[in-house]
Amino acid sequence: MAKVAVVYHSGYGHTAKMAQAVASGADAALIAIDAEGDLTEADWAALNTADAIIFGSPTYMGMVSWQFKKFADTSSKAWFHQKWKNKIAAGFTNSATMNGDKLSTLHYLFTLSMQHSMIWVGTGMMPSNAKAAQRNDVNFVGSFAGAMASTPSDAAPDEMWSGDLETARQFGQRVAETSAQFAAGRNAA
Repeated sequence: MAKVAVVYHSGYGHTAKMAQAVASGADAALIAIDAEGDLTEADWAALNTADAIIFGSPTYMGMVSWQFKKFADTSSKAWFHQKWKNKIAAGFTNSATMNGDKLSTLHYLFTLSMQHSMIWVGTGMMPSNAKAAQRNDVNFVGSFAGAMASTPSDAAPDEMWSGDLETARQFGQRVAETSAQFAAGRNAA
């Protein structure tokens, strides 16, 4: 079984709720970036020993939060020694509108993982895009690059769409399964 870590920042609790769903699907450790954009030394150690790292940030103004960006900049210490090289990577985000430029946040998370020489995993899910689709369907937001959620700006974290949280859970499960397959193949070689 692969060791998976979910590292995320959440400003208002919505991304934290999504991180919990991702972690439940991946049987992963949750690592919260604090309000100042910092992690503990134990958190950094957990990331360095994980087989897979799933990154999460809300989309603010078409990008990750400044707290997540501070974490990413600080990860340059791991980058310098290529501590995350060949780990599985994935990402998720949430914003208030259906589009909200969430894809630019996922592109940022993807680029961060490429800088670290990681291997990116997308959702592997078809979008719910038929006329019969309902808002609570899995992957209703329709992302292939990573898990996306859309939560109205006046909704509490407990009011998030169950379909978005199920998408996050299934996404976490896929990342964990991919990481286990990758580790098995590496061990067989």
